[in-house]
Amino acid sequence: MPLVRVDVNQGRSPKDLAAISRAIHDAILTEYGIPERDYFHILTEHPQGQIVAQDAGLGFERSSGVVMIQIFTQGGRSQVAKSSLFEAIASGLAGVGIAGEDVFLGYVENTAGDWSFGFGRSQYVTGELAVPRK
Repeated sequence: MPLVRVDVNQGRSPKDLAAISRAIHDAILTEYGIPERDYFHILTEHPQGQIVAQDAGLGFERSSGVVMIQIFTQGGRSQVAKSSLFEAIASGLAGVGIAGEDVFLGYVENTAGDWSFGFGRSQYVTGELAVPRK
């Protein structure tokens, strides 16, 4: 059950934002085999100048169309699986017009006990939800 935060500069249409979210979710579905309804995305638009994303010495420049993605999920997946996900997300976003250099992704792992889906309970710990397979 990843929680995905997506930050972009203002100026995209609601349809474009939905396509970005869907491309990311489809990549996660394909690569991690999660259920379709494990769809938890937060999309935030920022005024120009509130997102700074330089090249970190990699020799390319990003445009104002940069898409900053944070994925919060349970630990345990291999680096191969994570790298495959990163590639699938970039590919999916290319399909909706996002250049590869404008895809910035951070991946944060945690444990089953770090989630509550409501009512102040940790449903993975209480057994109300099965812990996802890796």
